[in-house]
Amino acid sequence: MILAKKIISKELDLFEKHFRDAVRSRVALLDRIMEYIVKRKGKQLRPMFVLLSAKLGGNINESSYRAASLVELLHTATLVHDDVVDEADERRGFFSINALWKNKIAVLVGDYLLSKGLLLSLNNKDHQILQILSEAVKLMSEGELLQIEKSRKLNLEESVYYDIINGKTASLLASACAAGASTTFETTEAIEKMRLFGEKVGMAFQIKDDLFDYGSINIGKPTGNDIKEKKLTLPLIYALNNCDVAIKKRIIYIIKNQNTQKEKVDYVIEQVKRLGGIDYATQKMFTFRDEALAILHSFEDSEVRQALEELVRYTTDREY
Repeated sequence: MILAKKIISKELDLFEKHFRDAVRSRVALLDRIMEYIVKRKGKQLRPMFVLLSAKLGGNINESSYRAASLVELLHTATLVHDDVVDEADERRGFFSINALWKNKIAVLVGDYLLSKGLLLSLNNKDHQILQILSEAVKLMSEGELLQIEKSRKLNLEESVYYDIINGKTASLLASACAAGASTTFETTEAIEKMRLFGEKVGMAFQIKDDLFDYGSINIGKPTGNDIKEKKLTLPLIYALNNCDVAIKKRIIYIIKNQNTQKEKVDYVIEQVKRLGGIDYATQKMFTFRDEALAILHSFEDSEVRQALEELVRYTTDREY
């Protein structure tokens, strides 16, 4: 991400200021929580995609900064709500909002972030940006609910898995790129192209997350967290669809009934590796990455395009 940060370092600093202004409130408790949220913000991948997508089409402007802030507000709101749903005590090595301030406050904080994002766009008449991001919120909710519905049976087709991650993960990155592009590009074709680019990157990003659970691609020991949470990820889906009936039954039994026993989870991980689940998922991840790069390369070569390519490669090569 070196080139990306070099090209838009000043813009990222300005975005930080915009984001801080966007979350400010008149309630002392909310301000304290917002300060905590700002402090623990991660790698800022999504704002970088927004700003670079905007810069690909012209000069970054006030509308571009608002688009980046809206993306970050919506993303943060969904993470706060996710932690409540998952009963998670940590996020990115920090205590979650619900761990520090309890569920009721965490839900209200998520709602506050969502409303601030909507108002930021409405008050500035950024209707196109709001349309793009509202669609993403709808798709994210649908993706989560589809996963809950389908995971109960532990029998998932690959196409349904893609529908789930397209909604849960890829839709927000797709919207980030489209929202950024909408502030500088003049044609709907270019904006749609950037949306599709972001979607492909998002799909690759989520499959990479799936692979982390198996300790693959030189990322250390497997965690097996997805198995413990009964989540059907691509390596596991491939293994279940490519093994004999006895092994399939055993894997499903472990996931349903013995998913807290380390040696049983290790057995599932071993079987997924043996059956080629890791290799298959890795190959699919690179396919989505290459499709994203093909779309990107339809734009004229520039330092901004190279920075976006670097970001794409980072999503599949990252080690955490």
